[in-house]
Amino acid sequence: MALLIALHILAAVVWVGGMFFAYMVLRPSAGPLEPETRLALWHGVFRRFFPWVWLSIVVLLASGYGMMFLDFGGFAGAGLYIHAMQGIGIVMMLLFLHLFFVPWRRFSDAVEKRHFPEAAKTGPVRLEYPPTQPLLNIAPYDLMLYNDPRNLDMNTIYSRMLVC
Repeated sequence: MALLIALHILAAVVWVGGMFFAYMVLRPSAGPLEPETRLALWHGVFRRFFPWVWLSIVVLLASGYGMMFLDFGGFAGAGLYIHAMQGIGIVMMLLFLHLFFVPWRRFSDAVEKRHFPEAAKTGPVRLEYPPTQPLLNIAPYDLMLYNDPRNLDMNTIYSRMLVC
């Protein structure tokens, strides 16, 4: 059981920690770069980060359901907090699946073809799910890749987070 808990925590730290790093450290650092350089940097970062997210998802699901059945005897024995954690995790995974298969693919194709204006328009990761962003800690995906984050003001951020 201790191994499952350790793997579960490690996978969550990798995923959420990577988002925290991208938003709090890399985004502000990349802001002053020229658009082509900034977009190429984000492409390289996501190309290396997304395989870790995929691995984290597999580990989170395997360890989470392993603990649910080994420790709680199945879904019926798990408390509400376990079901809430499972629900939030599944929503985050579904949002990541959308992110990976729709905007990331368009963005990646545009950057690889060196069509930087098209890459800047596609996002790549401009999720528009304001009510869930603060709860799920996915705001970094919405904010970090605007085509020019220097022009993004706090009113825009708050209106995206609060408007349903």
